[in-house]
Amino acid sequence: MTETTRRAVMTGAGGAGLAAVLAACGGAQETAAQNPAGDAPAAGAGVGAGAGAGKAVLAKTGDIPVGGGKIFAEEKVVITQPAAGEFRAFSASCTHQGCTVAAVSTTINCPCHGAKFNIADGSVVNQPSSGTGGRPIDPLPKKNIRLDGESIMLP
Repeated sequence: MTETTRRAVMTGAGGAGLAAVLAACGGAQETAAQNPAGDAPAAGAGVGAGAGAGKAVLAKTGDIPVGGGKIFAEEKVVITQPAAGEFRAFSASCTHQGCTVAAVSTTINCPCHGAKFNIADGSVVNQPSSGTGGRPIDPLPKKNIRLDGESIMLP
């Protein structure tokens, strides 16, 4: 009888452990279904948090200077504001050799070979310095951003 009781206890404990594992997996699937891109939620996001719920806020509109911009190296994007209230986004990878652009003034500037790009449309303003491959480079590819009030987010 002792052995049967031990089996019952072990079976019960194993069943409880399996139920816990399945519940954890079910929660992860539900989260993935609600957020298939795996984006980090915005600070304060949750039920009823508005159109930006579930998306990470990259910046506030006030963080991007008019006539300049800001680089988000981790996201590989540069956001500019060529004129008040006009926001643009481009790849932060230089089309010459893939270096991450390092500064935004009146142009988007690559530190590797001196390439410069227009903050309004990403077009090439200054080719890389001579002796770095000699071929003309392409404009910075455009990226999509989404404005939600004062928040700038990647879609």
